[in-house]
Amino acid sequence: MNHLLDLETYPLDQPDSPEYGALVAQCQTELAAEGMFNLPGFFKPGVAQAAADAAKPAMDTSSFRHARRHNVYFRDEMPGIDDSHPAMIKSETVNHTLCADQLEGNPVIDLYEWGPFADFLAAVMNKERLYQMEDKMARVNVQATRAGEGLNWHFDRSEFTTTILLQASKVGGELEYRKDLRSADDQNFAAIPAVLSGDDPETKRIKPEPGALNVFRGVNTLHRVVPVEGDTARVVAIFSFFETPGVVFSAKEQLGFYGRSIN
Repeated sequence: MNHLLDLETYPLDQPDSPEYGALVAQCQTELAAEGMFNLPGFFKPGVAQAAADAAKPAMDTSSFRHARRHNVYFRDEMPGIDDSHPAMIKSETVNHTLCADQLEGNPVIDLYEWGPFADFLAAVMNKERLYQMEDKMARVNVQATRAGEGLNWHFDRSEFTTTILLQASKVGGELEYRKDLRSADDQNFAAIPAVLSGDDPETKRIKPEPGALNVFRGVNTLHRVVPVEGDTARVVAIFSFFETPGVVFSAKEQLGFYGRSIN
């Protein structure tokens, strides 16, 4: 993996080294304080753009345009609030998705299948172990967001979200987020309207450099991707790991996310 990753700065291949332990501790501290951590230059220079360029032909011809209207929960009903609450108001999200079975030979697949990557994420997240998905479509996705498109405010279903930006848009495309807005014990409905209206002082925006590894606690972090402007799409790789082996999406889930099923 030395040809893809900056293993001098981020020694994922040396789990017994003091440098590895310091890196894990640093990421844990940032995750606790900020709700996320970023590792700039995780991919070596040029690798992220090469991955985006390799995906472009399929992205232009074979990607699934996923357009949907949703609220922050992706649910039609939410116990504790009614349909008039701002959190239940639907807005549109649009992106273009390539699945893992369309990314053969891409660096993002090489990284996903490299065992020390999952081991490092598990260490940072205090998990005993993380497993690759067995779903041939969902395990790794590359998503493009084009002019006028964005990912609207939502909470993730998974506890953590793991991404690498492959190509940045020239305008827009920032990740806007409000960390720890809710918890398992408190949905904190009253705080959501201020975030949605742009009035929450703790809401932040970041635009990671291409090649940076970004991990955030998406289940409790309300977040969105700011709409993209201009001719350059925002392209991001999304990696899925689980605490149990053998996870596969149902045919219905595959059809909903990707417009096709291979189960």
